[in-house]
Amino acid sequence: MKINANSVRVGNVIEHQGKLWRVAKTQHTMPGKGGAFVQMELKEMMSGTKLNERFRSSEDIEKAHLDQRDMQFLYREGEMLTLMDTESYEQTQVNEELLGDQVVYLQDGMMLMLESHEGKPVGIELPEQVVLEITETEAVVKGQTAANSYKPAVLENGVRTSVPPFIETGEKVVVKTADGSYVERAK
Repeated sequence: MKINANSVRVGNVIEHQGKLWRVAKTQHTMPGKGGAFVQMELKEMMSGTKLNERFRSSEDIEKAHLDQRDMQFLYREGEMLTLMDTESYEQTQVNEELLGDQVVYLQDGMMLMLESHEGKPVGIELPEQVVLEITETEAVVKGQTAANSYKPAVLENGVRTSVPPFIETGEKVVVKTADGSYVERAK
């Protein structure tokens, strides 16, 4: 499906130079001289290489059609992840490279979104937030709770993050899968 370069948004997947690219950033520019253009930072979906490309505003770009299916993570075997379609109970194995750095947030039974293009898996979307336990953090020093300060902590998956001073070791917290940042204390 062809779309105008001005209509491309962050997160869209486009076909360019015979490959699939996910749009990481877009910047619309109208120079004083010449035609307007859109500067895009693209990330190749299979290899992860980045490309900065400039498209004229009037140019049409091929938007890739991705099939999305809800899948449940079952188990990991080496570098392969086994996922199950929740409707047909069909199991699929995919390489953990599709998750990239977010693989550390994978939990047993977690619901995921598997993206495929022409029957070939090209990406996995995790939930925006996960609940993890704090395994290590510093003790609160009396009097330091007045300021809006954060202290370092280690999550059960080994990821380091910053948490408010009232969070203690053993508590469960909600963190963003995109960057591992603290959201709130788990309820």
